[in-house]
Amino acid sequence: MSVWGKLGSRYEGKENEKHKILSLDGGGIRGILTLEVLARMEEMLAEATGGGSGFRLCDYFDFVGGTSTGAIIAAGIARGMSAKELLDFYQKTGPAMFDKQVLWKRWNALYKSKPLKKELQNVFGAKTTLKPDDLKCLLLAVTRNRTTDSPWPISSNPQAKYNDTARPDCNLKIRLWQLVRASTAAPVFFPPEVLHWDPEDISKAFVFVDGGLTPYNNPAFLMYRMATEPGYRLNWDSGEDKLLVMSIGTGAAASLVEGVEDPDRGLIDNVAGLPNALMYAAMIDQDTNCRSIGRCVHGAALDREIGDMIPRDENRKKIPLSPDFGRRFLYARYNADLSRDGLNALGLPGIEPKNVQKLDSIEYIPDLRKVGRKVAEEIKLEHFGSFV
Repeated sequence: MSVWGKLGSRYEGKENEKHKILSLDGGGIRGILTLEVLARMEEMLAEATGGGSGFRLCDYFDFVGGTSTGAIIAAGIARGMSAKELLDFYQKTGPAMFDKQVLWKRWNALYKSKPLKKELQNVFGAKTTLKPDDLKCLLLAVTRNRTTDSPWPISSNPQAKYNDTARPDCNLKIRLWQLVRASTAAPVFFPPEVLHWDPEDISKAFVFVDGGLTPYNNPAFLMYRMATEPGYRLNWDSGEDKLLVMSIGTGAAASLVEGVEDPDRGLIDNVAGLPNALMYAAMIDQDTNCRSIGRCVHGAALDREIGDMIPRDENRKKIPLSPDFGRRFLYARYNADLSRDGLNALGLPGIEPKNVQKLDSIEYIPDLRKVGRKVAEEIKLEHFGSFV
């Protein structure tokens, strides 16, 4: 019997065919923004493919992955949920997921883990695993193993070395809700999650925290590698007409640190700003890698020196997708600039940047939805090239 189970007809022996990847950034409740983009994308693809009301993103994308809140969304898609269903889930359960601890327990984390655990079990199923028969498409969730101090990107690829069901510590046996909970365990916000890979071997119990604390809060380039590098055992073909990578962010904004030149600025002040600075830098680096190796068809300028890296002619007009430039994949990046200038450019001068930049801005979900809808307007079918 095929290791792919029910997904055998879709994946087995299809290495040389076209494949499509969907990558989703981390960002807390700002996942609402991502979902507005996905809802529009799902609607457009349903119409373009003739999929009708029953169309789901898992029908189109072969490999869906995410980090932190992106892992929640990716898991939902891989389970066959629509973007609108996930959007409803976030709106209804967001306040419960960010349920504050009593004051004397906040030394450990600001929010309780039980409400999030309960909601994840309800939506994904308490016993659902990463095995192919439990999913509609390939899935990746990025976590950080704090015990080994290393990134652990865990996929549902049944051909991968550590996904062999003969292993007592097989990744596929992990409960889906618990893996997602581990990917979302942002320090300060939520307590860490302990996963027992092998119940018979205590040395295989590890402490996990948010995958955003790895270089892969934006996992787009990682997913390309996992799809094509032989060591991961998927061995998909690359090429502008063979591989599509769609990357969606939760919004970002570079920030100026006040008082940075102050000689009296303390160690604590400097350290406190490091996580956000590193996550922002990693996000840009992953995006830049994708645009360097892939052919970018859409995305905001990365900086003033290299711009958006979209191929243009001598008149600065975008070059059509033919001719083929020989890049490794077709690539589009949708993300919002949550700075004052960025929101103004989106036509949202009434939204206060600080209200939509926080990871736990539950009370500003309506504003996040407005931002997401504006970003969704950027999606065009031409960005999908020959994949539609």
